[in-house]
Amino acid sequence: MKKTSILITLLLLSVSLTYTAQAQKLKWEKVKILFYTKNGKGFVHDNIPNSIIAIETLSKKHGFKVDVTDDPAKFTDENLKQYDALVFSNTNNGVFDTDAQKVALMRYIQAGGNFVGLHSASGTERQWRWFKDMLGGTFFWHEPGQQFSVKVLDPKNPALAHLPETWVREKDEFYFIKEMGVNLNVLAVNDHTTIQKPGGKALDTFGTVFPSVWWHEYDGGRAFYSSLGHVKEDYLKEDLQNHILGAIAFTIGKPKARDYSKAYATSPEDPVRKK
Repeated sequence: MKKTSILITLLLLSVSLTYTAQAQKLKWEKVKILFYTKNGKGFVHDNIPNSIIAIETLSKKHGFKVDVTDDPAKFTDENLKQYDALVFSNTNNGVFDTDAQKVALMRYIQAGGNFVGLHSASGTERQWRWFKDMLGGTFFWHEPGQQFSVKVLDPKNPALAHLPETWVREKDEFYFIKEMGVNLNVLAVNDHTTIQKPGGKALDTFGTVFPSVWWHEYDGGRAFYSSLGHVKEDYLKEDLQNHILGAIAFTIGKPKARDYSKAYATSPEDPVRKK
């Protein structure tokens, strides 16, 4: 019994060290993040205050700078160009007041910017084609909040390296996303066979699992999305905090200045330029 306990401890330590090494590749003291929490009309998650605590905790621990805002007026070329990543934390529905603000987001991504969407970010700007394609899809529905398992497909990704092969979510929302991109790099999937109280007919597109964490290159930038993180208390726990930190680290990769000579958008409806 003691030998088993020691082996488990060594395994967990090894995973922790691997995750730490990957995260430390980024020079956090040079990183600056915009943490955006705007919600339009409709449901607003009560986890937003704790998500702010989480990012501020990570900021203090790792030394990066973070600006927290729910003000869409911050979306201008001049302001966005200073950020290594934009994190949309539980944004929902319409989060911009003007087309110019939408265009600023597009131009940021086209200039080589990075985007991380958390949980209900997939319910953001549901009528805007470019945003849905950039995130990787748009919210369809979710099972009632309950326990289910997440299967980690890429344990080497910094967002998942600290997690076991099966990440049991004690209580979360099993999201189904529609209009999904075809070139997504899926990192983790929710296992629908572990749902005990299904609330409706599950999509069977992917069999008994459904993608929950992914990333892709899009329109000059990189976008990362995780559908996990509904319960407010989870944002105070290390596993979800490190999931967010790893997502940011991976999405930024090797920090570089945005190149606005590559930004071309003049309207939210501008088509993606083919490379």
